Amino acid sequence: MANAASGMAVDDECKLKFLELKAKRTHRFIIYKIDDKKKMVVVEKVGEPALNYEDFAASLPTNECRYAIFDYDFVTEENCQKSKIFFVAWSPDTARVRSKMIYASSKERFKRELDGIQVELQATDPTEVGFDVIQGRAN
Repeated sequence: MANAASGMAVDDECKLKFLELKAKRTHRFIIYKIDDKKKMVVVEKVGEPALNYEDFAASLPTNECRYAIFDYDFVTEENCQKSKIFFVAWSPDTARVRSKMIYASSKERFKRELDGIQVELQATDPTEVGFDVIQGRAN
């Protein structure tokens, strides 16, 4: 288990699921949360490859912070099939201040555990992580 600068450990399953998404393409997205009792980042939900962006967005709680990974497939103007792995730091305005502080202080260390992130988004409301934002940042 890795140890985060904020004292937040990272469960080994977090890295394993990310590697499965990155190398084997067995997941569309992964939602991570900080387990207060265990004092570590754990996997909360894994989305099947058949799921889409709307399913991902619906998995982000409206008033709690989360980290998330989304594997975005798209076709370029040159008609090339591509994929980008997005890291989303979800910190809604309605979340508790303590929670926002813990997630913010643990983010960089957690991200370093996930080698292969291509785009990072910080979002405080659904419009900041809308599909149009994902499309715009992918190019």
